[in-house]
Amino acid sequence: MEKSRVLFLCTGNSARSQMAEAFLRKYASDRFEVHSAGLEPSALNPLMIKVMEEAGFGMSGHRSKGIGEYLGKVHFQYLITVCDDADKNCPTIWPGVNQRMHWSFEDPAKFEGSDEQKLAKFRQVRDLIDVRVKAWLAEQNILISE
Repeated sequence: MEKSRVLFLCTGNSARSQMAEAFLRKYASDRFEVHSAGLEPSALNPLMIKVMEEAGFGMSGHRSKGIGEYLGKVHFQYLITVCDDADKNCPTIWPGVNQRMHWSFEDPAKFEGSDEQKLAKFRQVRDLIDVRVKAWLAEQNILISE
């Protein structure tokens, strides 16, 4: 059986889309080929790396990618934007995308506060993404492996 392809898209591909990619890979890599990209790719956020490592994810193989790596080259069954900016600015026509969805998550990198407060914000967003990925899989009637 061919795996369905999923692309998580955000602005920088530095935090939220990376987390969503990691969670979906963990829970359903047998069912999905998972990717992430950004409209304006930037370096992986060190706080994202830290909170994902706390949750047992090694992010060393991850890198920030632009949509140019995929647009018009790879067909995706699902395109999921994980930030409002990406949802608003994503190309409206993306050849080969069967279903487009939007999951709105706050940008933890824009949160202002102490180092510990920023880390707490990243943990909060990480946990919300985890819950949303699990809920989406349940909506697809897919049992997850943890």
